[in-house]
Amino acid sequence: MPLPANSFTSVRARRRWRIPAAMALGVCGLLPAPAALAAEAAAATHDAFVPSPVWAFPFLALLLAIAVFPLVSTLEHWWERNRNKFLVAGVLGALTCVYYGLRGHGLHGSEPGLAALGSLLKHSVLIDYIPFIVLLFSLYTISGGIRLSGDIPAHPLTNTGFLLVGGLLASLIGTTGASMLLIRPLLQVNGERKHVKHTVIFFIFLVSNIGGALLPVGDPPLFMGYLRGVPFLWTLHLTPEWLVCSSILLVVYYAMDHFAYKHEDLSSLKLDEAVRVPLRLEGKRNFVLLLGVVLAVALLVPGKTYLGWTVPDVYLREIVQLVLAGLSMVLTDRAIRRANHFNFHAITEVAALFIGIFITMQVPIEILQVLGPRLGLDTPRHFYWFSGALSSFLDNTPTYVVFFEAAGGLTSHGMPVMTGLKTLTGGIPIPMLEAISLGSVFMGANTYIGNGPNFLVKSIAESRGIKMPSFFGYTLYSLALLMPIFVIISLVFFRD
Repeated sequence: MPLPANSFTSVRARRRWRIPAAMALGVCGLLPAPAALAAEAAAATHDAFVPSPVWAFPFLALLLAIAVFPLVSTLEHWWERNRNKFLVAGVLGALTCVYYGLRGHGLHGSEPGLAALGSLLKHSVLIDYIPFIVLLFSLYTISGGIRLSGDIPAHPLTNTGFLLVGGLLASLIGTTGASMLLIRPLLQVNGERKHVKHTVIFFIFLVSNIGGALLPVGDPPLFMGYLRGVPFLWTLHLTPEWLVCSSILLVVYYAMDHFAYKHEDLSSLKLDEAVRVPLRLEGKRNFVLLLGVVLAVALLVPGKTYLGWTVPDVYLREIVQLVLAGLSMVLTDRAIRRANHFNFHAITEVAALFIGIFITMQVPIEILQVLGPRLGLDTPRHFYWFSGALSSFLDNTPTYVVFFEAAGGLTSHGMPVMTGLKTLTGGIPIPMLEAISLGSVFMGANTYIGNGPNFLVKSIAESRGIKMPSFFGYTLYSLALLMPIFVIISLVFFRD
């Protein structure tokens, strides 16, 4: 609801600013203090260059802007424009570029002059950002050409089935693709019911986050691990944790929806039973294109050899994905995309923000690569909860990368190690990698800002007249419903 022009000076506006700001600063308190990092840097080996912690400011400032600006009445409308997101990301990214251009040290050692800036742009833009954004763009574009429509009775078992299918699809077409594909038909099916809020909340839990844990295309953090050398199918090792978490949530949801269904108005239930439109799936050929994207990511790995042919390092994987996205735009009936309200606003938002994130996060990554073993994070349970806590309030993709690099600097202490990764040591203890992957993917569901699809689903639900919880109201739901399950995962699977 728009506020008066002078709301910035109102008590209510000031309070709205103080609460999220205090929250964000409190989350940053989980990170090592600059003074502590500076002391550690002084004690680091002379062979390893450690950036000044001051230069981690652009990264933290950008993440705070993402977390806080949408919650501040005087900034939320300004922040809705993608050009303003790009402006903030660009300015902060430029500060980091200036630092690298002047310091004379590359990402992994001493380099003269502007070679340091070249190293930054190579790692952040060419190696990380371009493959990342091309994959998201391809999945987003192709899934936008698939439409599921219809209206069947919204029985508790029907809604649970939607969540189950969405949780499975999330790993195959991405959490964003699955969310955009299923949220509108789910709301259509529940259009005659009064109690729908809890269904949307569980949809965010399962489809927009936890369901994407099984493949690198499922959730952006896992794709970043794949780009750093984690095998494509390795994430299937997370199936036991995914199965436990998903099963508990589906059982709890069914019980809650059964209770809510029993308390619906009789008139609403009669109308729900009377309106029956068979489910209809349009744009089926796009599933073939989505399979093509998955195969391209899995097989077209630069440098990999098949029958004597080596995949060239010329973005062949990304070119194939873009061709498949282009085919989707050409082959899909425009009426399907219009019915889906498809546009490129959401993916443009991701592109604008993440170009800044990928550039600015190089400084904290460098710091953690050298000082990670001294920060007290030395068990899988530590990595699980710390990566999860930060993924709850910051975006889970950069959080995953930061802790991935920190784990790469640890000794194994007898734990099995995954080698051949793009870290300073070339490996990571496998239990640490499992903990980081699960913490980042699962706990991105704890708040609206933990993962990109969360806010998209919330906005679509509100456009249908569903009164969704506030930022802190949603967080209370996640604390009550998700945190006990995450504690179970921690106790059962991460025994320190």
